[in-house]
Amino acid sequence: HLVGKAAAVALAKTPTLNGRISFGRFIPFETVDIAFLVALEEGQDLAKAKVCNADQKSLVEMARELRERSQRLRKGADADFEKTKGVIRQLPTWALKPLVHLTGMLSGQLGLNIPALGVEPFQFGSCIVTSVGMFGLDEGFVPPTPFAHVPVYILVGAVRDRPVVQGDKVVSQPQLTITATIDHRFIDGAQLGSVAKVVRSILEDPWQLEPPENRPHKA
Repeated sequence: HLVGKAAAVALAKTPTLNGRISFGRFIPFETVDIAFLVALEEGQDLAKAKVCNADQKSLVEMARELRERSQRLRKGADADFEKTKGVIRQLPTWALKPLVHLTGMLSGQLGLNIPALGVEPFQFGSCIVTSVGMFGLDEGFVPPTPFAHVPVYILVGAVRDRPVVQGDKVVSQPQLTITATIDHRFIDGAQLGSVAKVVRSILEDPWQLEPPENRPHKA
């Protein structure tokens, strides 16, 4: 939740990334939406839970919405996903690739809404966040999925206690590895540096997301 929120804030501050490329032209989004990948059936399937206006929502609101959407997907209670999954399972293997690319173009480039095909406008939003930390893996890289049409994919690793130098002492400190896969059509090194700086700042001091009156007083 925190990584997704940090990414949303960073994208809101970098509007030239918060958008889509349609036929070679960049078109900005009006909102910052983050798609979280949800593992289903013990990893046998994968779905997405999109949180809209993620930069405007609190961490509590994001966590609640993501939990509700994830539970609905895992219980098979998401009608749109179940309908899409049923259609895909009936298709021959050779038809899957062109169908995925077609629906990706209709959704990610054109922003069309075609419920019968499981197509919703910009279904992956501005960024995809996933994790391998729950599998005990420290890090990994998300393979780019062109049909998603997003500028950045973020992967969260496991939190590990590692030795860190503080002053003249070596202490144990929990650390987290986060990696990103980017679409270079959207983003260059300078932009990525700006995004990474915002994300790191929020992860190091999450209290800055709270209103000043809710932040702890420092001695």
